[in-house]
Amino acid sequence: MDRVDHEHEGPTGILGLFHKLKKLIPRHEITKELEELKARAIEASERHKRYSFMEQPAHRSRSYGVDPRLPALYEEIDRLVGIAGPKKEVIELLAMEMNGSSSAKLRVVSIAGCGGLGKTTLAKQVYDTIRSQFSCAAFASVSQTPDVRKILRDIAKGVGFIQNTGDDDEQQLIDKLRGYLQDKRYLVVLDDVWDAEAWKIIKLALLNNDHGSRIITTTRNARIASFISSQGGNVYQMKPLSFSDSKRLIFKRAFGSESLSCTHLGSVPDELLRKCGGLPLAIITIASILNDQHAKSEWDRVLNDIGYALARNSGAGTMTTILSLSYFDIPLHLRSCLLYLSVFPEDYEIKKQHLINRWTAEGLVHAEQGRTKYEIAESYFNDLINRSMIQPIDVKYGQAKACRVHDIILDYIKCKASEENFVTSIDAVGHGYTSDYKVRRLCVSNYNEGNTTLWASKILTQVRSVTIFGLPVKTSLLPSTALRVLDIGDCRGMNDHHLASIERLFHLMYLRLCSRSIHKLPEKIGELQYLQTLDVQGTSINELPLTIAKLQRLSHLYVNREVKFQDGMIGQMLSLEEMRVYGVQSCDQWKSLQEFGRLTKLKILEIKWNSDMPDGSEGIIQAKAIQTYVGTLLSLCNLQNLYITDASRMYPLSLESWHPDASCGLRNLWLKGFPIYKVPNWIVSLGNLRVLKLWIFFLRSEDIVILGAIPSLVLLKLTAAGGTSGRIIIHGSDGFRSLKYFYLSIGCCGTALEFGAGSMPKVEHLNLVLCVHKMEFRNGACSFGIQHLLALSRIEFQIRGYCWDDNECDPTVDEYDGTSQPPHCQIHKR
Repeated sequence: MDRVDHEHEGPTGILGLFHKLKKLIPRHEITKELEELKARAIEASERHKRYSFMEQPAHRSRSYGVDPRLPALYEEIDRLVGIAGPKKEVIELLAMEMNGSSSAKLRVVSIAGCGGLGKTTLAKQVYDTIRSQFSCAAFASVSQTPDVRKILRDIAKGVGFIQNTGDDDEQQLIDKLRGYLQDKRYLVVLDDVWDAEAWKIIKLALLNNDHGSRIITTTRNARIASFISSQGGNVYQMKPLSFSDSKRLIFKRAFGSESLSCTHLGSVPDELLRKCGGLPLAIITIASILNDQHAKSEWDRVLNDIGYALARNSGAGTMTTILSLSYFDIPLHLRSCLLYLSVFPEDYEIKKQHLINRWTAEGLVHAEQGRTKYEIAESYFNDLINRSMIQPIDVKYGQAKACRVHDIILDYIKCKASEENFVTSIDAVGHGYTSDYKVRRLCVSNYNEGNTTLWASKILTQVRSVTIFGLPVKTSLLPSTALRVLDIGDCRGMNDHHLASIERLFHLMYLRLCSRSIHKLPEKIGELQYLQTLDVQGTSINELPLTIAKLQRLSHLYVNREVKFQDGMIGQMLSLEEMRVYGVQSCDQWKSLQEFGRLTKLKILEIKWNSDMPDGSEGIIQAKAIQTYVGTLLSLCNLQNLYITDASRMYPLSLESWHPDASCGLRNLWLKGFPIYKVPNWIVSLGNLRVLKLWIFFLRSEDIVILGAIPSLVLLKLTAAGGTSGRIIIHGSDGFRSLKYFYLSIGCCGTALEFGAGSMPKVEHLNLVLCVHKMEFRNGACSFGIQHLLALSRIEFQIRGYCWDDNECDPTVDEYDGTSQPPHCQIHKR
């Protein structure tokens, strides 16, 4: 397209003929390259066959999906480290006291965690400890490719069923086991469950006979663990080894003694252990490579080349097998998304939104009817978490805002990405995963003060994606007109001149900048007609060029709150789906919110207000105008997330006049630092609302009733000066049937808080921020009726030594109608 078709109407006549002849050479070269691509495709197909039949002999030839050496390794972990603490916790989840008493109902505990964390060892230890308290017990492995008939026969054998079952089908085995276990108190461990369907069949044989029977499962998939334990059960999430236990283990495995003096190794063992992250099998694998190696040079070698050591060294077969099992269990489309994570360095916090935007720009998200690409990509992200391939960060009720890749897994996928020519990683000192083919995706780690020249090689002329960490590379950043992704958000020292020829990247879909040395975007950025994501947060850009409005495919725009938009710009961005952060520096700028009303595709909008309002009647007039402008946003039927935050000094607003459309799809609504008089009645009509954050001037009992009636509300954060009549009482009849997280901050003293019987039946996390006054705690009794929150598992208290001025807060006032300025409207803290 660049060399042949990306030109406007050419000349005619003799000049036109000459122009066409000039294109014959590039057309011939393109044909030649297509033949090369065809040969590579055939080679890739053969390689895929080799992976399928040569790299997975264990799980294709046997029912066990792990290396046969694993049991011995797990026993070694148990002998060296001990798991008394986790074992006790699992037994407590089973509600099993050591004297044998227990609940009569069948209970299931699922132990979840990534491969190599010691789930099987823990399950075996619990099994051996409590099996004597049951009339019969069985330990069976399920594996990645389960043979359900064999599993049922193993259970039957374990519990002592002596009849011949060799010819029985699944249903016959289920019937026989149910009959045999009908009057018995049994214990069954199902190790390494990968599939919910296999569990459903096996579960049919393990009936609930009200004799206090117990089932323990282990799985790498958090989603499977939750499903298994969804009825009368619990999930135990495996934790990594402590640093001290990890150190004992690596020295015992490497040298035969955990107390051997190894001071000559310096900090290398500690650095190795940090890469292992407490993963027992990773520690043993590395220690096996270093077996009897006392020379520091050998430990340095493994530390510097740990990725290759784990993936290719013959002494690292166990880890490779475990990681390969997890890797090859992933569907092909998801495997590409996992390999893509190899562009990020160790311990890097990968924001979900940024990752999804990059996946989309790279063409890794496959369209499905009835679902947006974001929804599809988010399901990919969650699936990788559930498969324990990535570690979630900042998880709240099923949603993670970011993720991190375990070092060992990262090293593994870097090797795989290199083999597939999927990602090429280069650093300034010459290390990296290089390619013999032309590079498709390039990741550069450049921490060399002298800069690095990269674009001289011909294999970089058609690179599709460039990510740079550290310092800018020497010469141009624009090696290929075929570039789709340019992420230099973690490249410090970028300047305006680096972007001088940005218009040449006419296929660019994703552009991220973050250097404070960048002060403006080139006017010609408007020529990037395929650009979908533009992220300039963290730069010194204060104004966007008018040509931004020409980007008709731009769907995600991330800017600093200081960035100014000229009148009419926003209304022209008709493809915009997400806008963060739109800054409002003055009351006049609120008028521009009306432009968002033209953006029918807008789903996410974040607004930050950063200006005080004037006192007196002028301030009241401005407040009423602002609430009108903000109300127009709720008329956007496709808007899902609306965040208005960081209001400085404002008058409380009345929201009753907003009246959003009945089809409003809001899921998240934040009015943080944006005070309101009362909760509007229309908020109950927001049937999809899951997250709500409000600052209510004085919380009324009517407000509690309205909030409790929101059907899908999961997270509620309220900030209030106090409660009317000096009390905030939440009754059992107030609803909140879906709420799991409740945050309440009371700014004034003298308001009593109380939870009534049956209130907030699903709240798991309670966070209260209260004040003390004159060394006295005046917010009611210390219990607050917390004993009535039956699902509560976590409580946070923040006790502040200051409060809003008593002269400006009157908790006995019933309400204000917003028609005039209340005497305590301006709230100050002391």
